Amino acid sequence: MTGRAGVALAALCALLLVACGPSGGGSGSGGGSSPAVDATGPSGTTGAEPPPAGRSGFKGKVDPLPAGLAAEMRGTTWKPDCPVPLEDLSVLHFNYWGFGGNIERGPMVVNASAADDVLWVFHQLFDARFPIKKVALATPFKPKSFAQHRRITSHRSVTASFNCRPVVTALGPADTFSQHSYGLAIDLNPLQNPYVTSDGFVRNRAAEPYLDRSRNLEGMVHQDDVVFRSFAAIGWSWGGDWSGDKDYMHFSQSGT
Repeated sequence: MTGRAGVALAALCALLLVACGPSGGGSGSGGGSSPAVDATGPSGTTGAEPPPAGRSGFKGKVDPLPAGLAAEMRGTTWKPDCPVPLEDLSVLHFNYWGFGGNIERGPMVVNASAADDVLWVFHQLFDARFPIKKVALATPFKPKSFAQHRRITSHRSVTASFNCRPVVTALGPADTFSQHSYGLAIDLNPLQNPYVTSDGFVRNRAAEPYLDRSRNLEGMVHQDDVVFRSFAAIGWSWGGDWSGDKDYMHFSQSGT
């Protein structure tokens, strides 16, 4: 073999080695030096797909109640006889993990004195990827719906805080203001964490699969889990700890 032919053959072998070697050195999908990637990324799809624009991690803020929102609340979720004035409320906006693994964003009105603490709690839940069905503002309380229909079938499951209304149990409304009327209580995934009376009655038929609290279904709250620990860290108590009736959705500053 001549010298010129040997050089050409060596160059050809080098090209073949490069072409047949490990691929993806810069893609993150192969090669020993690439970090491991969770199979499910923040978007709820494969780790290679970027999350929705602007929702790559936790983002949250606390704002004074805007004049437009205050106007919407007057006569609906807030009335002049409510125990707190509108100026004592704040509105939060924060990212959360929805069911199915997507990052969602929702508003929540709370008492201004607790706003920073509540935002911190939802930051912890986001970091733990705890799923929340939906975060939205409360809807007006309609007492007649409890008086006329003792049982309902509803798959609605909205996490919310402020709503000037009475205490509501599985059997209907009471005569005293709920802690929600102060913006110092939150109901988290109500369908998955229903109010259950001491004899096992639950108003919403759709919540019956969640009566067995030993199950670990999506969105359920359990003793000592990240939800329980995060609210406990800001001094709030869980209705699932009550003696007698259990309000598994309910967290409040006063414990009631």
